[in-house]
Amino acid sequence: MKYSKEVKTAILGIIAILILIFGYSFLKGKNLLDDSRVFYAVYDDVEGLSPSSAVTINGLKVGQVNSIDFLNNTGLLVVKFTVDNDFPFSESSVANIYGGNIIGGKSLAIVPTYEKGNLAKSGDTLRGEIEEGIMELVNDKLTPLQAKVENAIVSADSLLSGINKVLNDSTTNNIQNTFQNLSATSRAFRGTAESLEGIVQGNSDKIDRTLTNLDEMSTNFNKFSDTLANVNLSKMTGDLENIIADFEEVSNKLAEGQGTAGKFINDDEVYNNLDRATKQLEELLQDIKLNPKRYVHFSVFGKRPKGYTEPEDSLK
Repeated sequence: MKYSKEVKTAILGIIAILILIFGYSFLKGKNLLDDSRVFYAVYDDVEGLSPSSAVTINGLKVGQVNSIDFLNNTGLLVVKFTVDNDFPFSESSVANIYGGNIIGGKSLAIVPTYEKGNLAKSGDTLRGEIEEGIMELVNDKLTPLQAKVENAIVSADSLLSGINKVLNDSTTNNIQNTFQNLSATSRAFRGTAESLEGIVQGNSDKIDRTLTNLDEMSTNFNKFSDTLANVNLSKMTGDLENIIADFEEVSNKLAEGQGTAGKFINDDEVYNNLDRATKQLEELLQDIKLNPKRYVHFSVFGKRPKGYTEPEDSLK
């Protein structure tokens, strides 16, 4: 069967129109031969989500965004998207806009919930949410850091201003003079060190002898310490305690008037008798000194002694 050129041209035109329609629909994210389920979600801001963006469930791509339009005069946006497979989820599931990077590229993820008898059907509107992307996280982290950097810059500027005020010409001259004085002091210390080095070198023999003597003294001290360590300190302590006890006993007896010494100390009559005896002995010695003939008489011819004449007392 032959067709005329007009028929062939018409068929080719129809085919071209159909291909054009299917191609345009495919580029817009629509598939005219696809029976996928269609869902909607409403957002205040789609954060850069665009048609043909992927729709995922648990990270698996299950569809794509078809269109984004204004819902009403309030500025709300309605997103239309399709889900290709028959994975069941309830109508309380969430359509979450997530991802994105510095140059954009948001995606739509369905966070499914499972409620028996309440499965989502094509044409349902899911609750829309937006997950913070990298730019939001970066902004959240950089905003406090920016404030801190600004405060640090202001503090550094104030510090530099204060330093500039302090480092005037007078202060600079004082600092230079201080460093000059430090340099002179360093030279003086160096001269002193050289002098000490000369003294040490000139008296090295004496220093050696001194150190030798110190070493010998240390050795002798160690020997003395060893001797003290060998002494029976326990026995010496016991003997000393016995001596102290004996002295304490004697002291108690003296205080109680026991014995001759105790009576002498505590008995006034003994003291008075001894005092009288001392005086009588003193008078006797005085009388012997003044009148020796009274006590010692010696005569060759047996001459009778003269009568006693009381002499003058020299002690008065």
